[in-house]
Amino acid sequence: SGFVGEFLTLVGIFQVNTWVAAVAATGVILSAAYALWLYRRVVFGDLIKEALKSITDMDRREKVIFAPLIAMTLILGVYPSLVTDIIGPSVTALVSDYNAALPADGAQLALD
Repeated sequence: SGFVGEFLTLVGIFQVNTWVAAVAATGVILSAAYALWLYRRVVFGDLIKEALKSITDMDRREKVIFAPLIAMTLILGVYPSLVTDIIGPSVTALVSDYNAALPADGAQLALD
């Protein structure tokens, strides 16, 4: 699901406790293997219900509707600054308001 997040978490755990990292890595590998096994059974398995055999793949209309979603996903994946530059000032203002309320606790939220 989130390979980068899992990898960074495992790297952090490995620096603290090697055995826990090994167990966690084993869990990640087993869950990936299970997900691939399940995907193969669901996508490439035999259809059991006869009523489902009449369902076809996407037609041209559905592809045209889906294409902008794919394009925006790819564009924002490659150039996330298109969104983060717009929302950055409001997030900074929100964090500064939050930091102004924190000195009573002695805590500080860092945003770099």
